Amino acid sequence: MDSLIAASARALASGDALGALKRVALRDDPPALALRGIAMAQLGEHPRARELLRRAARGFGAHEALSRARCIVAEAEVALAMRDLGGSPRTLAAASATLEAHADRANALQARLIAARRLLLLGRLDEATAALAALDVRGLSPALAATAELAAAELSLRSLHVDAARAALARAHEAAGHARVPALLAEVAEAQAALDRPAARRLLAGGEQALRLDEVAALLASNALVVDACRRGVGTGGTWRPLARRPVLFSLARALAEAWPGDVDRETLIASAFRTRHPDETHRARLRVEIGRLRALVKALAQIEATPQGFALKPLGARDVVVLAPPIDGDQGSLVALLSDGAAWSTSALALALGASQRTVQRALAELEAAGRVRAIGRARAQRWLAPPLAGFTTILLLPAALPIE
Repeated sequence: MDSLIAASARALASGDALGALKRVALRDDPPALALRGIAMAQLGEHPRARELLRRAARGFGAHEALSRARCIVAEAEVALAMRDLGGSPRTLAAASATLEAHADRANALQARLIAARRLLLLGRLDEATAALAALDVRGLSPALAATAELAAAELSLRSLHVDAARAALARAHEAAGHARVPALLAEVAEAQAALDRPAARRLLAGGEQALRLDEVAALLASNALVVDACRRGVGTGGTWRPLARRPVLFSLARALAEAWPGDVDRETLIASAFRTRHPDETHRARLRVEIGRLRALVKALAQIEATPQGFALKPLGARDVVVLAPPIDGDQGSLVALLSDGAAWSTSALALALGASQRTVQRALAELEAAGRVRAIGRARAQRWLAPPLAGFTTILLLPAALPIE
């Protein structure tokens, strides 16, 4: 390694992307291309960074497998920043194995960490938990240790383990302070601030109450019967019934919970669940079927009793009924939550993260664009979607998570 390459690498390690570029900007040899690509990534020029890293990987010969594997890992991190989630994870896994074989532990762990962060973005929390549990961050550089702790904190927040998230963020802050990378310190500070922002609304008679994540976690662990419109489910204590894939049943459960301890007439339930203003006998028959399905699903938590006008929710064990609403209104909460991270998402990546079809996502984006809540940049296959950051609250509870099909 010549002196300019070494100096550029040291500048990148300290977060000085411009200083690194000054030393290798006019060079086209593979090591210089790789360093230029990483510097461009730090400056936010992700498409250019990806091109440079691919050129560098092609430039390294067959006898330079270690350098090529490092380029693959760097490109994977750029792809993650670009929210390009459609690539095969096998390429990254092979690069990680190559790095392990050459005793490059730091970059091998970086590859595994990128894979875990991708799983988090896709909402595959069980797989992300296993991937992060396999990481050994002892002896890592402060910057990499901070990134690992940030991923652990995000996983804890998505699982509503708030105390574990606070501890991980404290470790991330300490590591980022040792790393002295401003962008990393800012990311940790933003994650810590999210803990004190409203995450949901508790609907009350005649009003609502904003709740932080720790208050939401305490409510879900309490004896109350909670109808959660953020994660679309019903639960109490340690019992949870997911309804994210059964929107009709959730609409009925929410309508009954909002009226508790009273009842809801049949016409209101039909309008809420089936989105029709002119119910007929077929809708009434379907309502009876869906109410029967909801009864069977929540029989361990509550009863649903027929009344002269409609139906009423009767929780077991003299529990209170609580309705949690998301911090933002609308049916596209998860979509807005993904876009509010400041990154530019493709339609295919959004569909992959939400577990929906691209056409469904395109329709939702068109509605949000018409309302002025999102905007598109680029055209055709290069088109990406952005949304302004949502200030004043956190969207943790709206981020998608993989749920079992019932």
